[in-house]
Amino acid sequence: MTNKLNKISPKALLNSKWTKVNIANKEKHFVITEVKFNEEQEVVACVIEAVMTKNTYSINWRDLKIKEEWLIGWK
Repeated sequence: MTNKLNKISPKALLNSKWTKVNIANKEKHFVITEVKFNEEQEVVACVIEAVMTKNTYSINWRDLKIKEEWLIGWK
């Protein structure tokens, strides 16, 4: 059985690079530009920026674990 989740630590999110599997608006490559933690060191906010368009999106960081949607690094 294949593991269908990307492994990533919340502490390693900031400035990490991602490739969106299903490209929309010519946005394929992204960088995490902001991560906020609460007092328990849990992620409470995560912002991802498209490299080409500079558009930013608030996302649930756990969605990055889904390999069908996101690949680690720029592919």
